[in-house]
Amino acid sequence: MSIKKFLSLLAAVALAVTAFAGCGSDESSSESSNIIASGDGVTVEIVDDGSSSNEPASQGEAMNVAMLKGPTAIGAVMLMKEQDEGTAEGNYNFTIDTAPDSVVSKVISGEVDVAAVPSNSAAAIYNKTEGGVVVAAVNTLGTLYLLENGDTINTVADLAGKTINSSGQGAVPEYVFNYILSQSGTENVTVNFMQAHDELAAAVASGEVDNALLPEPYADVALSKNPDLRVALDIAQCYDEYSGVDKGEMPNTLPMGCIIIRKEYAENHTEEVKLFLDEYKKSIEEVNSNIEESAKYVVSYGIIDDETVAKEAIPKCSIYYIDGDEMKNVMGSFLSIMNEANPKSIGGSMPGDDFYYAG
Repeated sequence: MSIKKFLSLLAAVALAVTAFAGCGSDESSSESSNIIASGDGVTVEIVDDGSSSNEPASQGEAMNVAMLKGPTAIGAVMLMKEQDEGTAEGNYNFTIDTAPDSVVSKVISGEVDVAAVPSNSAAAIYNKTEGGVVVAAVNTLGTLYLLENGDTINTVADLAGKTINSSGQGAVPEYVFNYILSQSGTENVTVNFMQAHDELAAAVASGEVDNALLPEPYADVALSKNPDLRVALDIAQCYDEYSGVDKGEMPNTLPMGCIIIRKEYAENHTEEVKLFLDEYKKSIEEVNSNIEESAKYVVSYGIIDDETVAKEAIPKCSIYYIDGDEMKNVMGSFLSIMNEANPKSIGGSMPGDDFYYAG
């Protein structure tokens, strides 16, 4: 299969896995934008074009909810279906965005009340708004893999002296990978970054590069196109090994995405927020337990274009609902590691205890 055709396939099924997105718009103005998170060559900017009001969006009306195109939106499809059919208990206005910075902008402006964002972005928004948001639940865990054409990498120590190809510069993949290298004492590793997940997946599947650090579903698509590719390292498992966080019933403790709520909205709409979280949790459970049915809605809502691909992707996207003390433990450990790697990645400092929604 040619690179062109392979890229077309990836474009059709691409999921902007929320926690892995590290790129904002290239167009910015020093007079109209504010930097809220930055990391090694990547800056997330919020541009105020005057179109959004700072007033809360919901005043006794529908709750405005923004999901990222990817696992977080997949987890919401059964609730979105109920909303469209008029069977949801709450009243919601869902939007699906492809770019994290777009969602961040809407939260800061008050255009949306609840949003799914990358975990480090949640802390950055908290710092930018001086405690204006709370995190209510982790909704996506780590699905990040190092793929190799060959059999030279079997442990983290085997990375010494190698060049590793990765996407996600300035975001979770970069910081977590650097953390693992540091904790393991592995040195002389060069990382070559490609901007887009799909481009890197195409390059490793074609043999253009020998290895690739990729999230799902891009890793799975690349593996399906090249029988010589193998999973050399499960990065989430490596993270668990060095973070020391108790994973309990979870497959890993690497929180990639989460649900945040504007603090003012949460305080003034306690019942509506509780109902939404209950219905969202139920939706995630239904998506994971009824993949055949949920895949249809993943396609109908434009998250993935192919139903067969959706069925394969859903079980591999680590869509979970984790709240309360378990969420605080996982998020706190993760943000501490991000802060140590680069404080700008979480907005400059660790969030306070008021960052965590108490319900």
